[in-house]
Amino acid sequence: MKQGEIWLVNLSPTVGAEITKTRPCVITSSNEIGILPLKVIAPITDYKTHYDSVPWMVELSPDGLNNLSKRSVVDLFQLRSVSQARLIRNIGLVMDEEFQQILDAIKIVFGIY
Repeated sequence: MKQGEIWLVNLSPTVGAEITKTRPCVITSSNEIGILPLKVIAPITDYKTHYDSVPWMVELSPDGLNNLSKRSVVDLFQLRSVSQARLIRNIGLVMDEEFQQILDAIKIVFGIY
């Protein structure tokens, strides 16, 4: 379970507008924080054209590295810590350039410029 990997994660139960279901997620937490049984993840959801103007959404196109089945986005506004017990299986990996976009979107969410 390493930073930049895509895992299938059980996000239920949730409350309110939290993203739900079992879905792919990118591990965003540092590999240096391996002592806790938690990972910080960002959920992946279906791409929609109006996400093009949303600065905390990072587009992922399916390829042999990420193993996604369709055009998707990482929703960095839905970052959360989850127990490693919620991580079901490894799906793939994001490219370095995509992970840098993810880090940039996290900075936007937290107002770190």
